[in-house]
Amino acid sequence: MGNKEKNFVSSIIYVHNAERRIEKFLGIIIDIMEQNFEHSEIICVNDCSEDDSLELIKKASEKATSTSVSVVNMSRFHGLELAMDAGMDLSIGDFVFEFDNTVLDFEPGMVMEVYNHSLEGYDIVSASPDKKLKLTSRFFYKAFDSFSDVSYAMTTESFRVLSRRVINRINSMNKTIPYRKVVYANSGLKTDNIKYQIKKIPHDKLDKNEGKYRSRLASDTLILFTDFGYSFAKCMTILMMLMSIFMVLYAVIIFVAGSPVEGWTTTVLFLSAAFLGLFGILTIIIKYLQLVVNLVFKRKHYNFESIEKLTK
Repeated sequence: MGNKEKNFVSSIIYVHNAERRIEKFLGIIIDIMEQNFEHSEIICVNDCSEDDSLELIKKASEKATSTSVSVVNMSRFHGLELAMDAGMDLSIGDFVFEFDNTVLDFEPGMVMEVYNHSLEGYDIVSASPDKKLKLTSRFFYKAFDSFSDVSYAMTTESFRVLSRRVINRINSMNKTIPYRKVVYANSGLKTDNIKYQIKKIPHDKLDKNEGKYRSRLASDTLILFTDFGYSFAKCMTILMMLMSIFMVLYAVIIFVAGSPVEGWTTTVLFLSAAFLGLFGILTIIIKYLQLVVNLVFKRKHYNFESIEKLTK
């Protein structure tokens, strides 16, 4: 025990319909915690799984001896971000691991490598698979990097470790975390990312609820954390301004050189000015809403059915 880390460490594991993976994954995390830390806890957040995930969590937790294992059963499907909020609110560790999924495509030693790297002065250290991203993921991160002022390069992450200082700072902002990676990157604390070579594992099809949730989260993130909406509105306003100028010139030329239908020139001029004004007003409104969002996020609440203490 004398060679073990003195820091209290919490591990939060997101679980949703993971019966094929959770027992092995949780068993490995238990081994890592007990072999390396004197005091640790594991919090499994069961996001309304419809399979045998909960039973397998209970079964795997039986092997724990020194680490505490708990499970938070969400009352409905909340999605990754809110579910992890629930686990984070219950954690008490000096350092907190966040496992966004139970896909074990990394070597177990990677967990301690990330933790040890954090001890070198980093408050946030994440682990990412060294592989080519999907087309949709590449588009999202490219759009995010283009329209945001976050200096940290966003990428797909499997898990990360946070210092308690990060968590305290985020909590002091009095914000719900709509997308944790962005809020962490904006915390102003030192951040780093480690790439790992992925292991070959069976590919599981993405759950329908998770697929819809990820698509919605991507669009919400671009609106909340970037200038994407404002830039789009501004481009549309410029386009409408050019079209309005063209229509004005066209209407004047027809009026001078031809015999326009009575009232046609006036109607075209009015519509051109009206559409330009409308898009201009919308641009101002979108910019105003963007400023409001930057100041305060609308708080979302989570709820869960029960918390079960699986080990003493």
